[in-house]
Amino acid sequence: MIRLDNISKQHGHQILFIDASMGLQKGEKVGLVGPNGAGKSTLFRMIAGEDRPDDGQVSIDTGMTVGYFSQDVGEMSGQSAVAAVMDGVGPVSALIAEMAVLEAAMNDPSQAGDMDDIVERYGEVQTRFQELDGYALEARAREVLAGLSFSQERMDGDVGLLSGGWKMRVALARILLMRPDGMLLDEPSNHLDLESLIWLEAFLKDYDGALLMTSHDREFMNRIVGKIVEIDGGSLTTYSGNYDFYDQQRALNEKHRQAQFERQQAMLAKEIKFIERFKARASHAAQVQSRVKKLDKIEKVEPPRRRQSVQFEFRSPPRSGDDVASFKGVHKGYNGHAIYAGFDLQIRRKERWCVLGANGAGKSTLLKLAAGEIAPDQGTVSLGAAVKLGYFAQHSMDLLDGDDTVFESLDKSFPLAGTGTLCTLAGCFGFSGDDIEKTCRVLSGGEKARLVMARMLFDPPNLLVLDEPTNHLDMATKEMLVAALAEFEGTMLFVSHDRHFLSALSNRVLELTPDGVHQYGGGYTDYVARTGQEAPGLHPGG
Repeated sequence: MIRLDNISKQHGHQILFIDASMGLQKGEKVGLVGPNGAGKSTLFRMIAGEDRPDDGQVSIDTGMTVGYFSQDVGEMSGQSAVAAVMDGVGPVSALIAEMAVLEAAMNDPSQAGDMDDIVERYGEVQTRFQELDGYALEARAREVLAGLSFSQERMDGDVGLLSGGWKMRVALARILLMRPDGMLLDEPSNHLDLESLIWLEAFLKDYDGALLMTSHDREFMNRIVGKIVEIDGGSLTTYSGNYDFYDQQRALNEKHRQAQFERQQAMLAKEIKFIERFKARASHAAQVQSRVKKLDKIEKVEPPRRRQSVQFEFRSPPRSGDDVASFKGVHKGYNGHAIYAGFDLQIRRKERWCVLGANGAGKSTLLKLAAGEIAPDQGTVSLGAAVKLGYFAQHSMDLLDGDDTVFESLDKSFPLAGTGTLCTLAGCFGFSGDDIEKTCRVLSGGEKARLVMARMLFDPPNLLVLDEPTNHLDMATKEMLVAALAEFEGTMLFVSHDRHFLSALSNRVLELTPDGVHQYGGGYTDYVARTGQEAPGLHPGG
């Protein structure tokens, strides 16, 4: 269906692809992986026809429809979310817009003289709308938007008033409603909550076209794809299996390649030693000549390209008292809507509470109460003895000084740490080489999140309150963060939609539901086993 044959592509001085090839067949679900900047988005754009290879060919079967979702959603305003989603399907949304204008005209007394023409035109438009199955399409559009956690109010509101994250969902819904023959999804799991993520997973499992996707969510990738294509050093390598299989296979291949390289290096060293020793002796001239020729013909084994992954090690935080945080009789509401009424929770040392709940259930509110960002309407929230708090939220990134470089930002926070220590810290969080000289103003969302996290964790608090800490983080940084937090000796209260993060780090679950708040001993994995659901009210595959 889709083929890339011997493609080469260069951006400035950076070579992205050299004679790279891959194929995507109907029904295949393929994950595209590679380090940041390797060319994943460029490959998507070439398949979508938005970019061209410098050499080689991209071919797509005649008549095949391809839908491309990228992080760059463009401008949307002046129409409802439902209309914006239906826009992608073709003429139906234009008919909806015309019907709305004609309906307004029919109710306008000043146009009474033209009523026969208006009614006649309305009949024509409505007939065409029905021929295109417009009413069913609108129902399907609402179903997709509901799956992505849109309320009815948000579906019918002006899409231009939505935040960037919600606009992303509209753009994604547009592609899903199209159900094209091939889908290219660049980070579809960004900006989604756990409920939307599980819904999308079920949708993509049922999709029978060809799917090529990237995602920084390991669990999401594992459950959907049956093949991985890796971009590495300009080439495309295909692995059969999900992400976990690819990860294991890649490690085995690296080990095998390293062993081959070392064996060849030992052999070469032995041959060169012989040549050096006997090259001046006439009696060994023929042997020396023979070995020189042999060395010239040997195909050199290259050592494996090692992925840079620096591990971050926590300093031990100061020990807190056994009672870390206490919520007693807490009431909290907004605009007359009660979120908490008489809420009690006791958090003890070394407990790791993950908070689950649908949009609007009060997850972020709970974390803000714990961090002292907001006060309860009634009741008390108190921290225990010797508790040192660290709070990470999306707005934390707005507090960075735009004029500071990454290094200056760290240096201001830790003036006594020393240049080498701070460069190592920056490296752990993905800032290597010249990256530390970037100003905060030009950093991407992911880079800002990593910098804020580095500043918070270098001198660690003993209570971490984390609101979606993995948003914007790539797979390698997430793995590093999970490994580091697994060794953390303090207490945690966190919200995350990343199931690998939830499973690896939680040992308590707080579930917020319309029926009330439920507490579970044991972590997220135990919660799923006990309740048969991955999120409140959602059953796997349902």
